[in-house]
Amino acid sequence: MQARWMLKRCKKDVKAIAKMAGISEVVASILVNREIETQGEIKSFINPSMRDLQNPLLMKDMESGVDIIYSAIKEKKNIAVYGDYDVDGVMSTYILYCGLLRCGAMVKYHIPDRITEGYGINIHSIEKLKEDGIQLIITCDNGISALEQIKRAMELNMQVVITDHHDIPFSDDEDGKRKFLIPEADAVIDPKQEDCKYPFKKLCGAGVAFKFIQVLYDKFNIKKEEALKFIEYAAIGTICDVVDLIGENRVIAKKGLEMLNNTENLGIRELIKETSLEDKTLNSYHIGFVIGPCINATGRLQSAALALELLLCKDPDRAHELAKKLHELNIHRQDMTINSLNKIIDKVEKSDLKKDKVLVVYEKGVHESIAGIVAGRLKERYNVPSIVITNGKDFSKGSGRSIEGYNMFEELVKCKELMFQFGGHPLAAGLSIEEENIDKLRDRLNRNCKLTDEDIIPKIRIDKQVPLNSISFKMIEDIKRLEPFGKGNSTPVFGEKNVDVFRVYFIGKDKNTLKLFCRLKNSLNKIDALSFDGGEKFRQLIFKAYGSGAAYKILNNDFKNLKMDFIYLPSVNEYKGNRNIQLILKDFRLA
Repeated sequence: MQARWMLKRCKKDVKAIAKMAGISEVVASILVNREIETQGEIKSFINPSMRDLQNPLLMKDMESGVDIIYSAIKEKKNIAVYGDYDVDGVMSTYILYCGLLRCGAMVKYHIPDRITEGYGINIHSIEKLKEDGIQLIITCDNGISALEQIKRAMELNMQVVITDHHDIPFSDDEDGKRKFLIPEADAVIDPKQEDCKYPFKKLCGAGVAFKFIQVLYDKFNIKKEEALKFIEYAAIGTICDVVDLIGENRVIAKKGLEMLNNTENLGIRELIKETSLEDKTLNSYHIGFVIGPCINATGRLQSAALALELLLCKDPDRAHELAKKLHELNIHRQDMTINSLNKIIDKVEKSDLKKDKVLVVYEKGVHESIAGIVAGRLKERYNVPSIVITNGKDFSKGSGRSIEGYNMFEELVKCKELMFQFGGHPLAAGLSIEEENIDKLRDRLNRNCKLTDEDIIPKIRIDKQVPLNSISFKMIEDIKRLEPFGKGNSTPVFGEKNVDVFRVYFIGKDKNTLKLFCRLKNSLNKIDALSFDGGEKFRQLIFKAYGSGAAYKILNNDFKNLKMDFIYLPSVNEYKGNRNIQLILKDFRLA
């Protein structure tokens, strides 16, 4: 499906804003497009400071939750940190476990097994923890939707402190009035609670855990600087959980990346080395698409406890062994994902499923641990909310990924009687369901869906039209100051029309990387443009526009020039000591 190109129209005086803030007009345009306009907003965005972190005591139940843990430590109670098996869950568990150890707690951690225990808190695991002598459970990155599980823990006379960041479950009565359902724990710390006064609502689980340790350390008179060291782990959780990189999350991500580039953690250093990132300056891409997936792969294919062991490891040989294991698991996970995705795409294309505005695909052969990744790839391909369901141990299990404008969590709430269990965010969710209810769920979601044909056309929003001959190394450096990029602060992209292309090459193992040699306007100077997966698209465009005869000439470089429109990001290519500006293409079309 051809994406619609949309140039963001700026009604602000960008020149005046650039002059006032002492920044370039290009950077000012990018910031204004993100509604960052005043001098104070621009200053704190470009140079985020630890001083921008919010007071954690503003969070509902934070003080009472810390008091409960403080008393439990003083009374030598046995405490369990109950985490989750994704990156955010692992980082949250690490932060709480290490923080509690530092305060002298008798503490162990429990990360559930994805297959045998499933998502969130498991009643049988609570009962086993009770048998093992655990008196208090503190959750992280989960717990807010565990109504029955928390009730069981309380029946067993266990104390429970919840730290979470997920959306609060709710029910609507006959009049449509919404009632939020909060577990009856001793303390519930989740900034998304309606009566929580904490001003920033978009923290990930590791972010909430970090805030908890800040207050706990203060209670134990431990220096604030020690708590701040956990920001590098909170940054990994923040980037990998794809929360908005604005406000407090931007501080955590930016400062955390600075720490990660000089990390003292032996396990992380070994993982950086194993993934060939040793000589690079780590950015959000490296964390989100290289380091994070290796950590995630443990929870998907074996046990997330492996990733936590790596973070806690002090022995160089064992750290190297674990880092290698994580990397190998991720490579295996990638192969599994490609095979499952191809199988499901074939199924969609050969059925009426491709007519649906909400894709619900049941495929028994998909490993349940990669269902979410496959759902994400489906969403990217068809630009519709996508749920992939596979057979689990007791129930069929599914993971979903959504698009902007479709709150998957709220839509699943409307179908809650069809599912055994579910939870998540507006853009991602997990569920357990009886096989006989899958078709009913598909039908209900599609009947309730309000998405229009317009909504499912993919859109690329262009920050600014920038002529290629105005790109400079300084401009690229200025843009880098806006990193880290991610959700809520997307990588800026620019547009230009009627670019002269005079050479075409296809490179890479599968010849699907497109390299175009372009001429700058009114000049003999050239600039290269790369599209890493654009080879096949380019071939199709050329054959459709010119027919086979002319197309073969163009593909064999038997032409004078070709006019194209680009959406691009300028970058620097360094090779054998030479530095050149090149374009990374987000999309392209014939002019």
